[in-house]
Amino acid sequence: MSAIALGSVSVLMVGQIASAQTAGVPQNGTVGASSAGAVLDRVVAVVNGDVILESDVDEERRFEEIQPFRSVQDSTRAKIIERLIDRELILQQAALEPEDQVSDQAVDQQLATVRTEIPACKQYHCETEEGWAKFLSDHGFTVAEFRSRWRQRMQLLKFVEVRFRSGISISDDEIRAYYEKTMLPEYARRKATPPPMDTIRRRIEEVLLQQQVGALLDDWLKSLRAEGSVQILAPGEVAR
Repeated sequence: MSAIALGSVSVLMVGQIASAQTAGVPQNGTVGASSAGAVLDRVVAVVNGDVILESDVDEERRFEEIQPFRSVQDSTRAKIIERLIDRELILQQAALEPEDQVSDQAVDQQLATVRTEIPACKQYHCETEEGWAKFLSDHGFTVAEFRSRWRQRMQLLKFVEVRFRSGISISDDEIRAYYEKTMLPEYARRKATPPPMDTIRRRIEEVLLQQQVGALLDDWLKSLRAEGSVQILAPGEVAR
């Protein structure tokens, strides 16, 4: 999938976008000021009437940091905001074309794999429930929050796959090449033991699929931006 849209496998991570109407956005572009005037949150973008907050940007950054194969160059604040905008556009379209919900079993299976793929998880002993909860807590998430985020991620990937995958197939040679040329060097750089290819074959196929549909997704998102209303706010700027 495109770097701007859902990013590489390191991201694909779907943010929990605050859904509020522009009419409810204070004129100073901030949300939840204390009696002393300290700003607790700020609107950074408005997408067809739905707002994206500074807290969403921070939460997405923390969520990215947990990803097994995250791409550092995609983690700047500006790029995170662009991804959140594109993600919100996709969420809005997905609401108009609902798919079957991702099952609890599918979420459990994928999270069980994720816990073995995050290099930093080893020192936390994420194979245990206590270690996994501690790892997530140190990144600002409860187990329930992270599970909800991951489910939403899976749901969006399913929507994009159904919409764009037609006619695209990933060969075994492509999967092996990605494992050997991309993943193994990354694990070597981190001095971590790589998981066997067969255990993460589905994840690699997902990455390669995203790359193949990227051009189609980019064109679609450009048309959604052109047809809709997207505004990125500078500090102190008022939403139109």
